[in-house]
Amino acid sequence: MTNPVRIAVASRSFSRHPILRAELLARYPSITFNESGRSLAGDELAAFLKGHDAAITALETIDEKLLDRCPELQLISKYGVGLDMLDLPLLSRRGIRLGWTGGVNRRSVAELVIAMAISLLRHVPQGNAEVRAGQWRQLMGRHLSERTVGIVGCGHVGKDLAQLLRAFGCTLLAHDIRHFPDFYAANGIEAVGLDELLARADVVTLHLPLDHTTRNILSAERLALMRPDAILVNAARGGLVDEAAMKRMLMDGRLAGAAFDVFAGEPPTDLELLRLPNFLATPHIGGSAEEAVVAMGRAAIDGLVTASVPEPASEVWRAAGAVGAGAIGG
Repeated sequence: MTNPVRIAVASRSFSRHPILRAELLARYPSITFNESGRSLAGDELAAFLKGHDAAITALETIDEKLLDRCPELQLISKYGVGLDMLDLPLLSRRGIRLGWTGGVNRRSVAELVIAMAISLLRHVPQGNAEVRAGQWRQLMGRHLSERTVGIVGCGHVGKDLAQLLRAFGCTLLAHDIRHFPDFYAANGIEAVGLDELLARADVVTLHLPLDHTTRNILSAERLALMRPDAILVNAARGGLVDEAAMKRMLMDGRLAGAAFDVFAGEPPTDLELLRLPNFLATPHIGGSAEEAVVAMGRAAIDGLVTASVPEPASEVWRAAGAVGAGAIGG
C-alpha cells in the first residue's frame, strides 16, 4: 500500500482540532474522526478502526488482539512521541508501517519542566494554597539559577532542556546509555552514572521512555540517594518512579519536593500524595501547548506518507527502548 485510502483518527485531540482536521481532509477524502469525545480502547477501539487502511493514534494501545480484529490496518501514524502503547516487534513482524517523528513536542515539555522546577523551588503551590485559605506568610525559596540539574535521558527533550538551562547558569549532569560527547562538550554537560547524578543534583528531571528496563528505574533504593533538599520532576512517562516510596520521602522530609505530569495510573487516585504541600501535579499536559499540538498533528499527517516498517536499530526502535538496556532519552 503506497497511500492510505481509508483513515481513522482515533485521537480525540486531533479529531476536534479545526486546523488539523482541515489539513488532513485537504489531502485525504475518506476520514473517520473520533467524534465521541471519549478515549477509545478494547472493543470500542477495534470497532472504530475496523475497515480502515490507516490510523492516527495518540494514547490508544495497539496490540496483537486489536490487530487480529483489524486485518485491513496496514499503517499507524503516531500523534505525539510516546511509543510505550505500541508493540514495535509486533508491527515489524506483521509488516505494518509506522509514521513517527521524534521530538516534535520537546519545547513544550522542556518549558513545563522549568515551570515545575521554579514552582517547587519557590514554593508556589504551597503559597497559592495558603493564600486561598486565608493565610499570609512569606515562604523562603531558592533560585533555579546556578543549581545543579541532573537530566536522566538526554534525547530530544533532554537536549532542548539542557540548552534552555544554560541561560540560568545551571551546572548540568546527564545520564543516558547513549553517548553524545559533542553535544555535552558544546553545552558544558558532565556525563555521569545514574547513582552519582541522583546524589549530586539539586533538581532531577526524567526524560525516558517506559519499557521493562526503565519501569521503576527510580526505585526506593535509588530515590534514597537523593539529597533531602533536592526536587524531582517527571514529565516523561508514568511508571518510571516508585510513587509510594517517593510519597513517604516527601512526607518524612527526605525529599524537598516533586512535580509529576505523568503517573503510573492516570488519573492518579492517591489523594494523600496529591494533597501534599510539596507535591505538584498536572494532568499530562507536557505536550498540551498550542504550538506543540499543531506540530504533532502535522507530523502525524506527514507520517501517513513517510511511514515505514519499524526495524531494529532504527531511530524509532531506539527511542522506544526496544533495544533494551536502560536509560534512553526520549
